Amino acid sequence: MGVAGSALAFFDAVRTWSECPVALATGSTRVAVEGQDVTAVPSAMALVGLAALVAVMATRRAGRLLVSALLAFAGAAALVTALLGAGDTAALEAEAARAAGLTAVEVTAVARTAWPWAAAAGGALLLAAGLLAVLRGRLWPGMSSRYDAPGAAGAKARRGFAAVVDPERPEDVWKALDRGEDPTDTA
Repeated sequence: MGVAGSALAFFDAVRTWSECPVALATGSTRVAVEGQDVTAVPSAMALVGLAALVAVMATRRAGRLLVSALLAFAGAAALVTALLGAGDTAALEAEAARAAGLTAVEVTAVARTAWPWAAAAGGALLLAAGLLAVLRGRLWPGMSSRYDAPGAAGAKARRGFAAVVDPERPEDVWKALDRGEDPTDTA
């Protein structure tokens, strides 16, 4: 759900959100603006959401709750800014003024596309994924600590019971590494 929401919010930034005709001295033309011209927030929040999705799986307890709240915030920000950008004409007026060679133009007859709504849907999916992670994330399994480096106290305690490592026997070396011991340590 979170990946789909991030993809929707991110890729809609390069799609046309609105367009309108502009009268020029030599005729008329149509100008269009993309989502990134209207607001860059949904695509930025999509990247934050993707990073938070990875972090949710990599963290435990309070860290997971904090990252889940960040994920929900990213979704809410993408949703709100996409909805606000759906009706915004400031970027379209600036583009029309540039095309006409004027300092300001008021646009009329604006044609809007569905892309702002798709970006809002992506934000809603990110928000839902974040809320789900806030509510249920504490029940999800965390990453295994099997491959974490052993703490200094734990390594010293295990050294007292460590088997003798014969450097000529590769299986002894691998077993020492599995226990978190340094097989080259002669102390």
